[in-house]
Amino acid sequence: MNRSDIPNLISFLRIMMVVPIVMLLFREAYGTALLLFLIAGLSDGLDGYLAKRYGWTSRLGSVLDPIADKALLVGCYVALGWMDHIPLWLVLAVVGRDVIIVAGAAAFYALIGRYEMMPSWMSKVNTFAQIVLGLAVVLSLAWYPLPERLLSAMFQIVLVTTAMSGADYVWTWSRRALSERRLKS
Repeated sequence: MNRSDIPNLISFLRIMMVVPIVMLLFREAYGTALLLFLIAGLSDGLDGYLAKRYGWTSRLGSVLDPIADKALLVGCYVALGWMDHIPLWLVLAVVGRDVIIVAGAAAFYALIGRYEMMPSWMSKVNTFAQIVLGLAVVLSLAWYPLPERLLSAMFQIVLVTTAMSGADYVWTWSRRALSERRLKS
């Protein structure tokens, strides 16, 4: 293993943390789930920093990192939604956005060919908002109940960033696909 593999290893470990975090949520072990969720959230920033700072980027990393993010967030949102801690409409929006992105990526690959995953700034804002909301909900369950108005406002913010990020992906990748098709014609 080389130093350049560290970001990929961190992403892989974040994927491995999903099942224990979700299990802890269902067992209502919110303090431990919060700690692991926080570590996973911070590791997302760490692997990105290391990859960019030292040039340790790779094709594998460009796939592993978003998979780790999506697995963690979708797993937590589905669990918290199932337990009525996050509204169903928000869970559906978060999962629906990810389904649209994956379907779009598969269609792009099938129709156009290989591509490089590049998260937009809006996607980064959305991921950050989703992580903060997940942490806030679990914090509220674990130690310090947050005001309903605050959580409700956070639900709305995540809904807006999710919708904007999804629309941004559809717009950007549709334009890219049209441009690629024109070049091939």
